[in-house]
Amino acid sequence: MNEWTLEQWNDHKNSGQLTMFYIYTPLCGTCQVASKMMQVVQEMKPFSIGQANINYLENFAMDYHIESVPCLIIAKGGTVYKKIYAFQSVPFILETIKSIDEQVVV
Repeated sequence: MNEWTLEQWNDHKNSGQLTMFYIYTPLCGTCQVASKMMQVVQEMKPFSIGQANINYLENFAMDYHIESVPCLIIAKGGTVYKKIYAFQSVPFILETIKSIDEQVVV
């Protein structure tokens, strides 16, 4: 996954395609496990996925009501449909992504 700026996130989010933004902090052990899961997800599905260190995103946590990290924000057509905080498993993440992609028509 590539590091995204807020401008890149907004461009991808508003593109009409399913987009994910993975939010983390480098010293978080749970974030390191979730990062590995997200790498697997990215290799399995051709969706647009970016990541960012929450420490460098001014006001982003407040604007998006981020409760904790790791956090996966799933958006399509400019709308955020889900935030995942509990990265239970790769199949769980894939199923969540699939259900949003199939239900939301832009």
